[in-house]
Amino acid sequence: MAGYISPSASIYARNFTLGKHAFLGDGVTIFDRAGGGPVVIGDEVYINKDTIIELGKGGSLSIGDRTTIQPNCQFSAYAGTINIGVDVQVAPNCAFYPYDHGMSPDQPMNVQPLLSKGGIVVEDDVWLGYGVIVLDGVRIGKGAVIGAGSVVNQDIPSGAIAVGVPARVVKSRDDI
Repeated sequence: MAGYISPSASIYARNFTLGKHAFLGDGVTIFDRAGGGPVVIGDEVYINKDTIIELGKGGSLSIGDRTTIQPNCQFSAYAGTINIGVDVQVAPNCAFYPYDHGMSPDQPMNVQPLLSKGGIVVEDDVWLGYGVIVLDGVRIGKGAVIGAGSVVNQDIPSGAIAVGVPARVVKSRDDI
């Protein structure tokens, strides 16, 4: 059985795959500005209300099976890829940016080149709390937990619990 796409969702992507029993809720937008790669949504993935997925040159997105994306999340896949594993839980208002802007003083900000330290990888069984921001070049290891409001700008090991701005490991799930 094919997945469900809300009548109020908008998909403007050349290379889009929706898995079996997947769900795209009201107001979900998937938009390829130009030159973006594939968007692959796995089986039984839930992408809830008003989530925005944008792609541009050098960007692509994959979301693994049984992952849930809560409302109002932002995936901006420009200049780098975003790969979300299976059984990942993403709370509302999370954002993923696998790029940064140049800041040269001799050019207006709107024409600065996009730079990337690499894509974003969120491994299986990760939980991201409310409002987490994940930046370019980051890998979040299997089973990690990221506390609400954290900004992840460096790798987080498997099983770690990380919080803060920037996110720092405070303990391991094995210690609980």
